[in-house]
This record gives sequence, structure tokens and C-alpha cells, in this order.
Amino acid sequence: QVQVVESGGALVQPGGSLRLSCVVSGSEWRVYTMGWYRQSPGNQRERVARITPNGDTAYKDSVKGRFTISRDNAKNLVTLQMNNLETEDTAVYYCNIVPVPLRATWGQGTQVTVSS
Repeated sequence: QVQVVESGGALVQPGGSLRLSCVVSGSEWRVYTMGWYRQSPGNQRERVARITPNGDTAYKDSVKGRFTISRDNAKNLVTLQMNNLETEDTAVYYCNIVPVPLRATWGQGTQVTVSS
């Protein structure tokens, strides 16, 4: 079972930066592609970034060039560096495996609020 704890969310002004952290535990979690997801009120949860076990990355079009996902397997850590934040980035951000099973378990998430 893969368990995650997300942190790092905050209130930030447009153009600001945040670094989200996901501490991962569970047997053989390193074999999974990991992703950051987000959900805002009235919207479905969406994946914004993912990283494979060997470090290949992919991003939602709207965050390309602004967000960077990384992983440190030795430290059980997946991070999301978020730069040039926009109001549209406001959401609760979650970390989980990719793809997410239908009955997946989610962590608490971490709130990112971008407001002027």
C-alpha cells in the first residue's frame, strides 16, 4: 500500500512561488509513476504533473514551463516546484500514483491559494 502526506501549500500572490512536498511510504512505491493532482470547488480532480520511476516527466499544458515535478527515491519524496503562480492554480493539491484506481485512497491534500 502506498501512503502519502502532502505539505507546502499556502496563500501566495500571483507570480509567486511555492514548493509542495509529498512524503511517500509503502512497499515498492518507487516502481510507480507518481503524480500531482489538484481539485478546486466545482471542478473534477485533474492531474497537473507526473514523473516515472526513471524520472521522465509530463505536465498539463497550462502548467508547462511553470511547474517542475521531481522525486528523490532515497528520501521518499516527490516535490512540485510551482513558479509564476496564477489565480487559476488555486486548488487543493494531492499526490498519488498514476494512473489512479477508481477506488483510490487520497491523502489530506494541501491547499494552494493564489490571490491578489
